[in-house]
Amino acid sequence: MFQSSTVSFLKDLKKNNNKPWFDSHRGKYLSAKIDFENFISDVLEATSGFDPDIKELQAKSCTFRINRDIRFSKDKTPYKTNMGASLNRGGKKSIFAGYYFHLEPGGKSFAGGGLWMPAPPELKKLRQEIDYCFSEFKKIISSGAFTSQYPGLEMADGQMLVHVPKGYDKQNPAVPFLRLKSFVATKNIPDSLLTKPALAKEVVQAFRALTPLVKFMNRSME
Repeated sequence: MFQSSTVSFLKDLKKNNNKPWFDSHRGKYLSAKIDFENFISDVLEATSGFDPDIKELQAKSCTFRINRDIRFSKDKTPYKTNMGASLNRGGKKSIFAGYYFHLEPGGKSFAGGGLWMPAPPELKKLRQEIDYCFSEFKKIISSGAFTSQYPGLEMADGQMLVHVPKGYDKQNPAVPFLRLKSFVATKNIPDSLLTKPALAKEVVQAFRALTPLVKFMNRSME
């Protein structure tokens, strides 16, 4: 669970996304940052119990900076209005699939994970694995454990190729998934749960349901 002050800080930051305000509230930010890292540390310890590939990770190395990269963005607001952490084998910048938690009050918090926009070599390997082992892949994403936590893999138009990838038959039953550019699933976390003790259990449960898919994807990278 999070302290109510952490949630309040992010709400206030959304209304005052500028450097002078942030600098004058830096103490509140640092307290929120520690609170977030403590939560991730607890989740990390619980998750590594069923996925030992991430047992060497530390919470600080999993969390993302609150500063936005505005170099190539039309939106010049300097700070993110969320806190996020990626629990991936090899670290948050590795090629491997993993777990992600996103804290953003206003109904935008979620837990989930997978593989976000892999580079062409990794994407090619994963597509090949799905093609070769489609029955196994389909069984994972249609299992009761997975569907009880997630509505399915995200398949919005922006995350899919318009055409079937080169080298694959249009009649291939795996085509809807072979067209994906990212392989992620997310579960919404309501604001009402953010300051409740049950939050960690809810997030860990979501991660546990995702583990077979994470293992499948990471197998293709090895």
